Amino acid sequence: MSFFMDPSVTIGNKMLEVFYIFMGIISVYAGVRNLKDKTNAGRYGTFVFWVALGIVMAFGRWLGDFVNGVVIVIMVLPAIFKQVQKGKASDEGAPKPDEVEANYESIGMKIFIPSLCLGVCALIGAFIPFIGALTGCSIGVVLSAVILHVYSRKNTVGVFFSDSERLLSAMGALCMLPMLLASLGAIFTATGVGDVISEIMGVVIPSGNMAAGIIAYGIGMMLFTMIMGNAFAAITVLTVGVAAPFVLQLGADPALVGVVGLTCGYCGTLLTPMAANFNIVPVAILEMEDRMGVIKKQVVPALVMIVVQVVYMLVFA
Repeated sequence: MSFFMDPSVTIGNKMLEVFYIFMGIISVYAGVRNLKDKTNAGRYGTFVFWVALGIVMAFGRWLGDFVNGVVIVIMVLPAIFKQVQKGKASDEGAPKPDEVEANYESIGMKIFIPSLCLGVCALIGAFIPFIGALTGCSIGVVLSAVILHVYSRKNTVGVFFSDSERLLSAMGALCMLPMLLASLGAIFTATGVGDVISEIMGVVIPSGNMAAGIIAYGIGMMLFTMIMGNAFAAITVLTVGVAAPFVLQLGADPALVGVVGLTCGYCGTLLTPMAANFNIVPVAILEMEDRMGVIKKQVVPALVMIVVQVVYMLVFA
């Protein structure tokens, strides 16, 4: 309780920790439900994966770095051996087509209000220093659940747990990829990868040429994001290795370069299966036959936008 009683910790961080604990409980629930599902050929591995993830999410703050590391290693083993699978029990609570149609007739376009709550609450939280965007988004999830319950009394806590498990099982171990890749970006920065990239770029980019630096930074953000699958992971490395020495030191606006550089990375997000939550998870949920179908539809917009954003930096930075 010392963490929750500590006056130096903001109310937003305390609330966020409660949400993490709740998310950990949902993850453990997913593991237990899959363990009971005899149609799941990998139910034991699936159980280990979701329970280990739940433990880290709920109690990671108090377990310490070593214990967290051990639990994470245990967590990824079933994923490595492809033992994180989905059974038939996960689909038992899925709404039938006639139920979906009936719900649409009674709710209509108001169904989008809960979704909008997430963005609105995140935005409000971002403008409140002691709350923060992530805590605001979490509050939005709770508010959305309340609204859905008002829409239909059938939307009970049990339904929310079952639907959460169904979504987690559909995503499988891929749901962890963005978080692991973001951590990889921090590791790359700490181990000096950015400095190595800076040395390599120093040979390619003419000294004092800001335009060349901006082009290298924008395209590099896209390519590095394609490799790492996460623009937030790429920007830490590329900003240290390219933006800082070849763009910012020459007088470019750091706020503009940082924001537009990040969106350059998002162009890479559109082009890579490593961005699993954007490009692979929808394929699994929608049961698409073409695993690269989402990426193929995004190639042209991504290439157009990377040109637009690099030109924008050249003109205004």
